[in-house]
Amino acid sequence: MSTAENSTPMSIEQIKERLPHRYPFLLLDRILELVPGQRVVGIKNVTANEPFFQGHFPGYPVMPGVLILEALAQAGAVMMLEDVDDPGSKVPLFAGIDGARFRRPVVPGDQLRLELTVLRQRGSSCKLAAKAWVGDELSAEAEILAVVGERT
Repeated sequence: MSTAENSTPMSIEQIKERLPHRYPFLLLDRILELVPGQRVVGIKNVTANEPFFQGHFPGYPVMPGVLILEALAQAGAVMMLEDVDDPGSKVPLFAGIDGARFRRPVVPGDQLRLELTVLRQRGSSCKLAAKAWVGDELSAEAEILAVVGERT
């Protein structure tokens, strides 16, 4: 898929300027496309060094589905924070999830392509259609509801 002309790619350092997440919970490596209020595409490189693989599962490493959803939510949060004043004083929060389905295991060596499209945005809340792909295979999908709150 080609990058949209009006999109903004981001490096990991630019992502860290926007998100409060840090190791081991920063689950986003790069933003390929970002069109504020419309769409975001991010990348999560899944390596054998991920701390969750120690226990999920020994001898058969599989990325937990909840962490795939978290990676999707983090990509959505980057997009949402592009539209707010003083993003450093804000925190993105998960508010709900609907229709989560897991279609393919994610294992070390996979690269997750995280694609989110805005379904509805009202004030500080946003409903997103979210899909995680490994190559041309759908790994997970859901509708995510997120809000931008004040940091305390």
